[in-house]
Amino acid sequence: QVQLVESGGGLVQAGGSLRLSCAASGNTARINVMSWYRQGLGKQRELVADITSGGGARYVDSVKGRFTISRDNAKNMGYLEMNNLKPEDTAIYYCNLMDVEGDYWGQGTQVTVSS
Repeated sequence: QVQLVESGGGLVQAGGSLRLSCAASGNTARINVMSWYRQGLGKQRELVADITSGGGARYVDSVKGRFTISRDNAKNMGYLEMNNLKPEDTAIYYCNLMDVEGDYWGQGTQVTVSS
């Protein structure tokens, strides 16, 4: 079983920055994909970015050039660096890890961007 705990959310003004962290514990497989999703009020959950255990990353178009996903495999940590934040980035952000054993989710961390 894998547990994921997000941290780093908060309230920030438009144009500001936040760094989200995801701590993974338990029996994580060596090969996996770590992702960040978000869900705004009244909206569907959407994939923001993902990164393989080898370091390959992808981003949704709306965050390209502003967000950077990274991971530290030795520490079982994932990160989402968010710059030039916009009010439309306001959402609960969830960490997800998928490997051959399963699909795991954290509890989410709130990000609120004021205009």
